[in-house]
Amino acid sequence: MSLKRFNEALVSYDRALAIAPGCLDAFFNRGVALALLGRYEQALESFERVLEGNPDHAVAHFNRGVVLDDLMRYEDALASYDRALKIKPNYADALNNRGGLFRQFGFHERSALDYARLVRLDPGYADALGNALFSDMQICNWNQFSIAKERISMAVRAGKRASLPFQMTVISDSAADQLACAKIYAAQQHPSSGMPLWSGERYQHKRIRLAYLSADFQHHATAYLMAELFEKHDRNKFAMSAWSFGPHVEDDMRARLRNAFEQFKEVRVNSDFEIATMLRTQEIDIAIDLKGFTQYSRPGIFAHRAAPIQVNYLGYPGAMGAAYIDYIIGDAVVTPFEHEAFYDEKVVRLPDTYQVNDTKRVIAERTPSRSEVHLPESGFVFCCFNNNFKITPDFFDIWMRLLKRVEGSVLWLREDNAAASRNLKMAAEARGVRAERLVFATHMPLPDHLARHRAANLFLDTLPYNAHTTTSDALWAGLPVLTCMGSAFQGRVAASLLRATGLPELV
Repeated sequence: MSLKRFNEALVSYDRALAIAPGCLDAFFNRGVALALLGRYEQALESFERVLEGNPDHAVAHFNRGVVLDDLMRYEDALASYDRALKIKPNYADALNNRGGLFRQFGFHERSALDYARLVRLDPGYADALGNALFSDMQICNWNQFSIAKERISMAVRAGKRASLPFQMTVISDSAADQLACAKIYAAQQHPSSGMPLWSGERYQHKRIRLAYLSADFQHHATAYLMAELFEKHDRNKFAMSAWSFGPHVEDDMRARLRNAFEQFKEVRVNSDFEIATMLRTQEIDIAIDLKGFTQYSRPGIFAHRAAPIQVNYLGYPGAMGAAYIDYIIGDAVVTPFEHEAFYDEKVVRLPDTYQVNDTKRVIAERTPSRSEVHLPESGFVFCCFNNNFKITPDFFDIWMRLLKRVEGSVLWLREDNAAASRNLKMAAEARGVRAERLVFATHMPLPDHLARHRAANLFLDTLPYNAHTTTSDALWAGLPVLTCMGSAFQGRVAASLLRATGLPELV
């Protein structure tokens, strides 16, 4: 096990169990080996055998939770973490993982509590500072914002695992710090394989074989942008395949995407190595990662170097800091020439803008009345439908000054979670603006959501993380977007889109 020769370790544990069938330590270690090999169902069986013999084995409950998490059985995983913490209240690993599950379920207040507790227990725990601040940003709790942001930046500059890379893009406007964070994470969590699957062979295919890898081949922002691109590939030049490792969802977008590819592979239950091996067996020429370091991402697939060319595109707005990612696709605004030092990848710049869009998107014909969307009948409507975690206290200060200056105006925001809405109302009151001048938009189907943009007058963007798909949504619906251009990729997307649309004066 220590030598990471997991298959050989498994043989030894099986032999130990043949000699001593009730040996719980052997069952436990066997479960660990199986989990590391990606054989999650068998690993689960081993951990459950341990718990049959010792129901109070906190680490077995935790490992059972990890395996259930990998199997996307999230409620069962949560129950396992709860049990581990009941037995061992200060179990840092269980707190960390439970906090992540709470976030995934949208229980952001509970997530923030777990991560705050973890930071108190072990401030140096990997990514704890970033997780704690990001959870607070999900609920717009800015009490520790400036202090936490500085602690994270200093830790990253010192080479420490203080934040996940995506969270760093939300927290920091420094492209240098983002690259440092990504490199630390990639090296520790997803290092390059010592035995790459592709070793320099030149394929002689009549058509270039493209593989798009994502967890988002269903109703998701990435699919909303890319669906028509998949459909428009030249089939005389490219053989296209989709590799889906996200939750299994059958919706109309999934059906559309299935028709766009020659092969649509469901690989959620396969390990990173298994998927990489399949890519190599199919002699994929170019593998495109549409996830980067975002939710459900699988950079470990690319760490095995299955394809001659591996590309980071669209899903993650920044450098991945991994030697096995060859290119990042950008444009002259999001990845200007003077920023090349902040990318380990080679930068490919598309003309106009890097962000592809779907011309077939449907916008409901009927525009709802102001009263239907809870807006006042008169007065200027400022709008920001960005995720609540993108709102920072500095920009909220600006917005409140605007509301004070523009009599009768309101600010129309996305209702993400009740805690965020409550905290934003309190923040408005603290800045001398009545809470009722903040109006919250509830979730609705995308065509109706796009149509309701017409009830607003101006979309206000955020920094350090811009509106990305939300900028496109507003522009497609005819709503002007006012942005400030940041210093890193994720803060320059709206500027890229506005310049491509011919509206540079709104940057």
